[in-house]
Amino acid sequence: MRPIIVTLAAIAATASCIATAAAEQAKLDFATRSEAGASVKRGLAYLEATQDPSGAWDAFGKPHLGVTALVAKCFAQDEHYGPNHPVTKRAVAYLMKYVQPDGGIYVEGDGLQNYLTSASIMALAAMHDPAQQKTIKGAQEFLRQLQWDSGEGYERDNPWYGGQGYGSGKRPDLSNTQMMIEALHDSGLAADDPMYKKAMVFISRCQMLGSTNDQAMAAGSTDGGFVYSPANGGESKAGTEVVNGKPRLRTYGSMTYAGFKSMLYANVDHDDPRVKAAVAWIRSHYTLDHNPNMPGAQSEEGLYYYFLVFSKAMQAWGVEEVRDQHDVPHPWRAELCQKLGTLQRPDGSWVNEKDRWFEGNPHLVTAYAVLALQTALSPAPK
Repeated sequence: MRPIIVTLAAIAATASCIATAAAEQAKLDFATRSEAGASVKRGLAYLEATQDPSGAWDAFGKPHLGVTALVAKCFAQDEHYGPNHPVTKRAVAYLMKYVQPDGGIYVEGDGLQNYLTSASIMALAAMHDPAQQKTIKGAQEFLRQLQWDSGEGYERDNPWYGGQGYGSGKRPDLSNTQMMIEALHDSGLAADDPMYKKAMVFISRCQMLGSTNDQAMAAGSTDGGFVYSPANGGESKAGTEVVNGKPRLRTYGSMTYAGFKSMLYANVDHDDPRVKAAVAWIRSHYTLDHNPNMPGAQSEEGLYYYFLVFSKAMQAWGVEEVRDQHDVPHPWRAELCQKLGTLQRPDGSWVNEKDRWFEGNPHLVTAYAVLALQTALSPAPK
């Protein structure tokens, strides 16, 4: 047997190859980052040009507080605009008009107290302005009072417990609950606060996992994905599917990523069976071509909401690539940036032709897309 002789030249050649490969990867990353940054710039230019004189952005033919809050966050956290830009200041001034005596930020009579307050908290938190802390704290406490719990006569054994709805007595759902959790997380509420703990009871009941979900709708299920609500016997916006000859609520991407990120924001351990089951679902359904597991013609409904919760969940998870069910690695940041780049319209906006959940509104959808890109372009968590 000949001895293996490693020369300095061989080591140098190997190092050179590794350096070249790394340089090529860095070059690809730089190109993707540049293109995504340009997409964000075009999107924000579109939104700046369409701001109402009141400081708001329209939805349903009139200025809309929720859409304005989401857009304001886009501008506040952009390095070229930021909190002190006139477009951001006008938007925040519009939000402040709707701070109510009870601490909430909403339009009286709209019935959207949680949604509007949560979106407004996110925008104000992105300002990083100490002068806004009193308003943020008041809004957090308003959400605390709004959360379904013993204060409304709902104890832990009730499927509504810990959840959040739109407001005005409407039943809780995962979409509104994840909005609340993200608002609390963004505004710095400690993850051991009882609000998170109560919310996790509700969120766990949205997961189709019989071993940890005590609701009849999930009995025997090992799916691991999430549905819209366990209230009133359970509801999925994706309908039902047949499993082992029986109908069962169908899990789908936007709610699964929403539930997953909420668990991570609440500091649920990565080894927790609920987190592991969600990760297994994500691996087996990974795609950015549609809202995963939404059936047939509905597969593109809620697509941009999905992109947003996908980006937030991936960032919270702390991984740079996801391996799908075939063990193929997917660098999620690059794939998301590239996907959104192909969908942007010439005027800088995004819109969903499948106009469900208001995704036919370019102001809302452009905010979703910009927020998703900003997340993908932000530093990985340490």
